Amino acid sequence: MSSTPETNPRVVIVGAGIVGCSLADELTARGWTDVTVLEQGPLPAPGGSTSHAPGLVFQTSPSKTLTAFARYTVEKFNSLEVDGVSCFNPVGGLELATTPERLADLHRKAGYAASWGIRGEIVSAARCKELWPLIDESAVLGGFHTPDDGLARALLAARAQMELAQKRGARFLERHTVTGIEQEAGRVTAVVTDQGTFPADHVVSAAGFWGPVIGRMAGVDVPLQPLAHQYAKTKPLPELADTTADSIAGATTEASKPILRFQDRDLYFREHHDRIGIGSYAHKPLPVDPFAILGYDEARASDLEMPSSLPFTEEDWAPSWDDCRRLMPALRETEIEEGFNGVFSFTPDGMPVLGESRALKGFWLAEAVWVTHSAGVAKAVAEWMVHGRPETDAHECDLTRFEDVQRSPSYVRERGSQQFVEVYDVLHPLQPMEQPRPLRVSPFYARQQELGAYFLEGGGWERPHWYEANAPLVDALEGLPERDAWSARYWSPIAAAEAKATREKVALYDMTPLRRLEVTGPGALDFLHGMTTNNLRKKPGAVTYTLLLDETGGIRSDLTVARLGPDRFQVGANSPADLDWLARHAPADVQIRDITSGTCCIGVWGPLARELVRPLARDDFSHEGFGYFRAKETYLGHVPVTAMRLSYVGELGWELYTSADLGLRLWDTLWEAGQEHGVIAAGRSAFNSLRLEKGYRAWGVDMTDEHDPYEAGIGFAVRLDKGDFLGQSALLSHSEPTRRLTPLLLDDPASVVLGKEPVYVDGAPAGYVTSASYGYTLGRCVAYAWLPPLLTGTGVHVEYFGEKVPATVAEEPLFDPKMTRIRR
Repeated sequence: MSSTPETNPRVVIVGAGIVGCSLADELTARGWTDVTVLEQGPLPAPGGSTSHAPGLVFQTSPSKTLTAFARYTVEKFNSLEVDGVSCFNPVGGLELATTPERLADLHRKAGYAASWGIRGEIVSAARCKELWPLIDESAVLGGFHTPDDGLARALLAARAQMELAQKRGARFLERHTVTGIEQEAGRVTAVVTDQGTFPADHVVSAAGFWGPVIGRMAGVDVPLQPLAHQYAKTKPLPELADTTADSIAGATTEASKPILRFQDRDLYFREHHDRIGIGSYAHKPLPVDPFAILGYDEARASDLEMPSSLPFTEEDWAPSWDDCRRLMPALRETEIEEGFNGVFSFTPDGMPVLGESRALKGFWLAEAVWVTHSAGVAKAVAEWMVHGRPETDAHECDLTRFEDVQRSPSYVRERGSQQFVEVYDVLHPLQPMEQPRPLRVSPFYARQQELGAYFLEGGGWERPHWYEANAPLVDALEGLPERDAWSARYWSPIAAAEAKATREKVALYDMTPLRRLEVTGPGALDFLHGMTTNNLRKKPGAVTYTLLLDETGGIRSDLTVARLGPDRFQVGANSPADLDWLARHAPADVQIRDITSGTCCIGVWGPLARELVRPLARDDFSHEGFGYFRAKETYLGHVPVTAMRLSYVGELGWELYTSADLGLRLWDTLWEAGQEHGVIAAGRSAFNSLRLEKGYRAWGVDMTDEHDPYEAGIGFAVRLDKGDFLGQSALLSHSEPTRRLTPLLLDDPASVVLGKEPVYVDGAPAGYVTSASYGYTLGRCVAYAWLPPLLTGTGVHVEYFGEKVPATVAEEPLFDPKMTRIRR
């Protein structure tokens, strides 16, 4: 976020590829016209990834954010033209399935399209043949057709936006190589080039695969790995001789058929007049050192067409060429005429890296952005710079999202390379990366292994999802429905047994990966009270659920704030972005420290939780002596703990915090004391089921800064009369919500959905599922969805792999509405 209001600050953008040109246009359109774009190569084709990009734009993604970025890119490029030629060719998109697994995946992708508002349909093999006559219909089971996708003419789009920005006052300077970033008092002041120095209030690195180079000059880490990707063109094909001869404004159309994906063999295709261009992700990863990539003139002197275009490696191409010829028999009569290995950017999670660095104020990143999302990203970053936040939720792309352990060069290289491998893989939403693991483990890790924990990974943490030691408990379950193969992946019926044990006895949950911040100092209370929505002016020992909002009233995060002393607070947060947000706003008399790695946490939950904990403690753990949403610093056995009476599973219990060095002793103390009560260890699979039965929201999944507290159903955490707080004025003027986070119960006890599926009301898409899990206590799958306001009892349908599954709007909380189980 920009630290001061500005009217027309000096902005220097490094890189005049599609992102830099788009950003210059978006900034100048918003009144920031003092914009200088520096480019080391010649314009309008400076030699970065934009210069060789094949331009395929498939809008649909599992990420709602990336889909929004792509949709805006298509809309904008469709509105632009250069010399009478449109910057977008809406030929549509077609993804082929040659295996049952891929066809199922395309049905799921069609669901994403319906959820995010993209036109698309599953089509037959015969229809695929009509759309692409060159394919062998007998090899195809079906396809996913998206009529509004197509080809971005990236260089034309860059030029069109460059000209628009120039008319508003921006300047573009070619052959200016950046050699340094100047700064003073923690703020950027200028960009140094081989042609002079350019003063700046804001600098944006839109340098593509050179991003880490520019970042190092600024002292800002850019977790980006360039990789080479094969692209080839065939010789002319007689079958295409007449298909692109139509004229558009006097220009020959280079393509008339949909852009094509053959993902079962990691291939994509597009027409180039009478030739076919083919891209392959099937070869081994070819990582490129960003600090070794040649400049434009050096590349030309080395017989390269441009820095982003490396020599074609024939040995990597041969298997893909065989696959191409099997799909399109016409290719058996031709050869590859030319090819190259194009360099472009990957991050450890495959998402862009956007936002302002807190380490160097005024230094922004707009990196790892493909042509597909370029204009949408530029719009978001421009809004971020000018107005303080993007209209589209961008937390998945925020540069703060990576933990320190995820920023090492070896991690970025390994995970970035794996992202390349998995570009076209069928990926389950719970599927973790396999390497490098384990990285972060809680102090209880050895005990969890002994209990047969099944670990998934998040934020570098190993997170138990269930324990094989609890397998015998499955025998006592009744009526648990069979799961389909997809929803049964990364799931076990043991999770149901663990949920049941939590409801009936007591369980230990490892909550260590949840972020913990320590906020101290004379101004800590006033600071936190003014940053959040709820009343924090309570005596020490109080715990408060509250929200972080932005200026528009959007939910940036939800927090639990424990007042442990007059000037000392422990904050339960969600992500590194929360620390970044608070640190940006903190006054000099407030200190904020991330204590997550040095501490640990066990959730002790269930009706027998008090019987387990009370004999270990000298302090009063009765309901009267230790009320709900209260905290105490005490001892359990030999272990000093901060105990908070909170429960995210809807049962009596405590979160117990201690230092990491004492964590194992705490686990063993609780485990031994719990044996007489039938204690078990339980995992996140059961946890997710239990929290959805209680209607507890997960920030970043169920709600983001696109939503306000009232439509998200957490208006109870807002005290408008408590005094000034960030976002208050926006909430005071809010209108009646036109959408709500709505609980659904699937009608059929055997039905399960997983999240992101479209929800149909009266036969039309009306919203989408955020998170879902089988409610083992309720005997139904629980799904939360963003929908128009609907009455309890209204029937809807959730689309799951193309099937419309009936569901009913429920009244929340679905379980224990009077809170008798927690408050006892």
